[in-house]
Amino acid sequence: MAEKLTRRELLKRGGAGAVAIGLGGAAAPYAFAGPHRYTGRQLKNSLSIMQWVHFVPDYDKWLDNTYIVQWGQRNDTQVTVDHVNLAELPARAASEVAAQSGHDLFQFLSPPATYQKQTVPMDDAVQEVTRKLGKLTNVGYKSTYNPKAKHYFGFADNYVPDPVVWRHDLWNDIGESPATWDHVLKAAPKLKASGHPIGIGMSNELDSNMANFAIMLCFGARIQDVNGNVRINSKEYRDYLSFMKQLYQTGMSNDIFGWNSASNNNFLYSGTASMILNAVSATRTPEQQGLPFTDNLWIWPIPKGPVARQGLEHVMGIYVTWKFAKNKELAKKYLIDQQLAYQQHFEQSQFYNFPAWTGAVKGGFKTIHKLTAADKHKPHGKYTVLATIAEKYTTNAGHPGFSNAAVGEIFDSFLIPQFTAQVAQGKLSPAEAAKTADAQFKSIFRKWKGQGMV
Repeated sequence: MAEKLTRRELLKRGGAGAVAIGLGGAAAPYAFAGPHRYTGRQLKNSLSIMQWVHFVPDYDKWLDNTYIVQWGQRNDTQVTVDHVNLAELPARAASEVAAQSGHDLFQFLSPPATYQKQTVPMDDAVQEVTRKLGKLTNVGYKSTYNPKAKHYFGFADNYVPDPVVWRHDLWNDIGESPATWDHVLKAAPKLKASGHPIGIGMSNELDSNMANFAIMLCFGARIQDVNGNVRINSKEYRDYLSFMKQLYQTGMSNDIFGWNSASNNNFLYSGTASMILNAVSATRTPEQQGLPFTDNLWIWPIPKGPVARQGLEHVMGIYVTWKFAKNKELAKKYLIDQQLAYQQHFEQSQFYNFPAWTGAVKGGFKTIHKLTAADKHKPHGKYTVLATIAEKYTTNAGHPGFSNAAVGEIFDSFLIPQFTAQVAQGKLSPAEAAKTADAQFKSIFRKWKGQGMV
C-alpha cells in the first residue's frame, strides 16, 4: 500500500492540482477531505461536494484548506470536495443522474434547469438567506426559479460579471476605445493590421457562449420573450449576425472557430490580443505572472450596442442537491452558512465571485465599490468599474425571461456561437441562420413545454 500522506502533504498536493487545472493543465481531479478527527473523535456527519476548479487558484486553496475545515469543525462534519475542470462538469452531472448516486451538493456554472426533476427544491434555503440578507439578485432569481413550477430548482451561490478586457496601449495608438460596438468595428482592421486582432470565440466552449449571447443582447436580439416564446427570428438577430461576420472578416483570426476554454485567456496572455470578453481571472493571472503589458490591461463594461449595453454573467455558480443525495438537510445548511459568510468568498476570489445576495457584503454595492476601488494594481482604480458592471449590466442567459430548460439546452449545446460561426464563415446568410435557429429553438421549447418545465 502507498505510504500514508500527512495532512500537510495532502493540502500541498491539493493546492498544486488546483493550479494545474486552473491554468488549463491536464491534471486529474483532486479532493480535499476535511478533518478526520475533531476534539479527539471521529466526526459525526459527512458531506460530499462536487465543483469546478476555480479560475483563481488561490480561492480553491483558501476554500479547501481554511473555510471547509472550519465549517466542518463547527458542524461536526467531514467534508469532501472534489474539484474538476469546468468542461467535465456536464458529463459528471449526467453520470451521477444516470447512476442515481453521487455527491450531496453539485455545483453547475450555468443554470441547470434541465435537471430540475432530479433536484430537491431549494425554496426553504432561499427563504432563510433572504430573511437574513434581503432580496436575491435578479440574475440569481431568474437563473434558479421556475415560475411554472413555482419553486427554486437550484441555489444561486454567486455570479461573475463579464467585462471587456482591452489593451489600452494598443487602442490608444490608433486613437480609439471599445466604448461601443461601432467603435470596435472601426478599430478592428487597424488593430489586426498591427498584429493584435480582437478575440471573440465562435466555438463550443464557455467564453464563446458567453460573449456571443451578450453581444446578441446588445443588438436587441433575444432567444425568448418574457413569457417564454421564441423570438430569435428578428431583424435584431440578423443585424447581430451581420455585425459579427464583418467583425470577424476585418479584425479577427481563423483560430477562433476552434477555441477551447483556455484559448481566450491564452490569446491575451501571449500579448497578441487587443481585446477579449472575460472575467477578472483574465487580468489576475497576468498580475501574478508579472507579464510586461499587465498595467495596460483595462476593464470596462461591455461595449454599447445599437439597442443596449447588456452583459451576461460569465459563469453562474448554482448548487443543486440531488433527490438521491444522502445528506440533503446538511447540504442546505452548508449553502445557507456559506452565503451568510460570502464577503469572505468575494474577497478571497479576488472579486471573481459576486454574492448572489448582495446583502452578504455588509453595505451592499456601496461597500463592494469601496473594496474594488482599494485594489492596488495599476492602473489605479482599475477594478472599480467591476461593481458597476455587476450591478447594472449583468443579466441571465434567458433574458428577459427566466433561464428555463429550453434556454439551458440551447446554451449547453452552444447553438448561438455555432450559428454565428456559420454566418461568419459564409456557410449561411443571416436570414438563413435566423430562420434555421427559429425552427430549431421552437422544437426545443416544444419538447420542454411538453414535459411541463417551461
